[in-house]
Amino acid sequence: MKKKTKQKIQWFSICLFAVYLVFMIYFLFFAEGFGRVNTERGYTYNLVLFREIRRFWNHRELLGMKAVIVNIAGNVICFIPFGAILPVLCRKARKLFAIVLLSFEFSLLVECAQLLLKVGSFDVDDLFLNTLGGLIGFLLFLVCDMLRRKKYG
Repeated sequence: MKKKTKQKIQWFSICLFAVYLVFMIYFLFFAEGFGRVNTERGYTYNLVLFREIRRFWNHRELLGMKAVIVNIAGNVICFIPFGAILPVLCRKARKLFAIVLLSFEFSLLVECAQLLLKVGSFDVDDLFLNTLGGLIGFLLFLVCDMLRRKKYG
């Protein structure tokens, strides 16, 4: 691949990642529709893996499928760009272990910030789902990279 093409891809990826981070910050900390309003509530947290996932699934008829999809699929989907774009920006993030670790660390940072700022709750299920999203994004990166290499060498 030509050096100029690589530079364009790198620049586009930086811009795309910056836009992604802005949207993440908005949805995770400021979006009123997702209960991200700073209220006088206390700290909320879940330290039991799969408790909230099970609760959402078991009460899906009461909560509605939109709530289930937003909670479960939304946590996965919101981290797919993280796992797909980061390997383009950083060669060290092109390993499975690295991207899983970075996805987990970024998710942990977000969860701790939500807990401390009282705009969400600390939830180990979210850590799991977000990390899974980062892994899926990385797998998409690998597929796209393989297709690119096949076509352009």
